[in-house]
Amino acid sequence: MIQVKRAYEEPSKDDGERFLVERLWPRGVKKENLQVQEWLKNVAPSKELREWFQHDPAKWAEFRKRYFRELKKDPDAWQPLITQSRRGRVTLIYSAHDTEHNNAVALKEFLDKKIKGNCKRADVNEKKTEQMKRENYNGCRAISALAILMENL
Repeated sequence: MIQVKRAYEEPSKDDGERFLVERLWPRGVKKENLQVQEWLKNVAPSKELREWFQHDPAKWAEFRKRYFRELKKDPDAWQPLITQSRRGRVTLIYSAHDTEHNNAVALKEFLDKKIKGNCKRADVNEKKTEQMKRENYNGCRAISALAILMENL
């Protein structure tokens, strides 16, 4: 499961593994207080894209498209997040004030689509090793179980 959280919120045991997904360190936050597993600068939007977007909700749809294109070019940057999410909860830490229109929200959407897509392809790709098939199956099973739980709330 992947979730997002502002850098200025207190860390919680429910966060699981925490990853900072910003190019710049959050203002006024000490490294020891943020408690992140890793600072993934390369998964953040490029400087040019970030400066173009400026957290303008009117640019949100185009920002997502451009950011997703950047992410597709560098799967090594985001693949560890998918791997970790199969082991447990992952929290993407961001610093933007806007809680709906920021790179962590877009990244979560991108990763969720990748995970869902892998579930659909699990049985199609015959070249996967048995170990990889089991890991993919277990991740998909967890997603399915979560979906059922959410439907019953």
